Amino acid sequence: MLKRAFVVRPFGTRSGIDFDAVDQLLIQPALKNREIEGATTGPILEAGNIREDMFQRLLVTDLVVADVSLHNANVFYELGIRHALQPRRTVLIRARQETPRAERGPEDEVPFDLRTERYIEYDPKDPGKAIDTLTEALRQTFDGDRVDSPVFSMLPGLQQQDRARFIPVPAAFRESVELAEKSKQHGLLGLLAEEARGAAWGSEGLRVIGRAQFNTRAHNGARVTWEALVQLDPLDAEANQRLATIFQRLGDLNASDQALQRILGNPRATAAQRAEALSLLGRNIKDRWRGGWAGAGGDQARRQALRSPYLLQAYEKYKQGFDEDLNAYYPGLNALSLLTIAIELARRQPELWEARFQDAAEAAKAIKDLESQRHVLSGAVAAALGAAEARRAQAGGQDRWLEISAADYRFLTSDRASQVAYAYEKALAGAASFEIDSARTQVQLFQQLDLLIENVKASVEIFPPTTARIANVVRPVRVVLFTGHMIDAPGRVPQRFPAKSEPSARALIADRLKQEISRTDGPVVAMASAASGGDIIFHEVARELGLERRLLLPLPADLFRNDSVSPAGPEWERRFDVLMREFPSPPFLARTDELPSWLGPRAAYNTWQRANLWMIYEALAVNAQHLTLLALWDGTTGDGPGGTEHMIRLAKQQGASAVIIRTQELG
Repeated sequence: MLKRAFVVRPFGTRSGIDFDAVDQLLIQPALKNREIEGATTGPILEAGNIREDMFQRLLVTDLVVADVSLHNANVFYELGIRHALQPRRTVLIRARQETPRAERGPEDEVPFDLRTERYIEYDPKDPGKAIDTLTEALRQTFDGDRVDSPVFSMLPGLQQQDRARFIPVPAAFRESVELAEKSKQHGLLGLLAEEARGAAWGSEGLRVIGRAQFNTRAHNGARVTWEALVQLDPLDAEANQRLATIFQRLGDLNASDQALQRILGNPRATAAQRAEALSLLGRNIKDRWRGGWAGAGGDQARRQALRSPYLLQAYEKYKQGFDEDLNAYYPGLNALSLLTIAIELARRQPELWEARFQDAAEAAKAIKDLESQRHVLSGAVAAALGAAEARRAQAGGQDRWLEISAADYRFLTSDRASQVAYAYEKALAGAASFEIDSARTQVQLFQQLDLLIENVKASVEIFPPTTARIANVVRPVRVVLFTGHMIDAPGRVPQRFPAKSEPSARALIADRLKQEISRTDGPVVAMASAASGGDIIFHEVARELGLERRLLLPLPADLFRNDSVSPAGPEWERRFDVLMREFPSPPFLARTDELPSWLGPRAAYNTWQRANLWMIYEALAVNAQHLTLLALWDGTTGDGPGGTEHMIRLAKQQGASAVIIRTQELG
């Protein structure tokens, strides 16, 4: 994630200090060392809109570097605004004073209110000597959480402004994300995330992307997006919460725990955020508990489930989350579920339960204590559900998860199986398959352990058949993405891929593709666009080899055909049309070859570069173990931005292996 700095400093030469040189020789190199983009107030002044733009940058910029060497009114005014708006990430620098203290005038001294603050000093005659010192200060500033604003230090009750409210994300960008989310175009979401990183509104643009990736279960892409936001702000509560869930779904519970501990260690976290974090920690412990007995059955499963220390640990963590926020019925309900399981298992297996204690009397007392806790917890969860229902009724509309939770509560507490069945029947009427599956999972936990048998039987009869899933779906092991030159137009000089070389190109593409298949232990997916020449040949070879294929077009089929197929003649048009019959609705990047309006400020970027990036992200979205780029290339950069050389460079940056067929090898 590109970090941004706002540099507050005097301009020109004043009191013998060349402040433009200080910026050029010290500030900018240090920012570059930390991969931070820095700007001064100059562009704002030139634009003639000093107040609104300056105030916004002082609020939302990730870092402010202020040179307080002189008594400059603008510098101190801007520094004061920053200190009043943001508690952290303001770095002060100052030229080293050569004049003896006794000979200094008031204008040479730091103002009284800033004398206790820390500074990075530099030699005004050789400012570059302090690059390493400033670079390290920038690193510590981003890695730490020290409050450097005297305003926030002296007024600890002062609330930090939410930067997100002041970083407007272009409406057109949001619309692009919404469309990609609805159509579950994970590759396009990856491209949009890449493009957002370089924008002034990039952090909030990434947040919009991350939510869409999370909602569409694009776990690997979402992980990268939310990690970028955590790198920008390690205490970002939403980013850490999303990462915790993503890591849990990816099976990395330790990384999930770390993200949640960052929330709990954040003094700015709200009670609701802490409750959610504790609840998710409970979920991770519950996953570890279930993993310990999931492969067993019958008595063995029940014994392992009770013996595991994770059972009561998960209960305690969920209970802590509920205690943190009694409106959060979800952790309370899960705590009640696990406590019910612990009590039922202990009753069914008294000898195993008693083994934990000194004698049978102590074991019996422990069960009574748990039963008392269950009685209190049951009432509290009922109250939380009732309060949530009252809020829902006041707001109007339907809350499916609240209705399912109410049914889950009935399942855990009612001794009337028919009442439980009715609660689930009411809650699941018209529910989506994932909502039904979620409710089913709760009941199946008790079914697997043979607990609350009558309620389980009544509930199972209510659930519709398990959601149909495609059988034998195997994750691809390798994606082979093709890029290559189009067939030469008649009379092209110098020749690059003449028509006479097509048989040789076909043979070499087939040979390299077979090599990729032979070194892959599992399914291979072939991906390419459909331009005349290498693209179409690659699809035809992949078809002959029986590979799963995916076709991607930068533009709608008819426009693409006009630009990238028809110039080669009717035979290539015919072969393109065959592909279109195989892929009647291929995904395409954009309806025109013009860049979106929100990309207007981006320099040296065109539609074909964008198309290459998109294809890379579409290949990554397959989530294969390996990515190979097969390229038919003449070894030059003559095809311009967005050409074959550009694609090869992008693929290598993403860790892909590159297999290159030189056109000089063609016969």
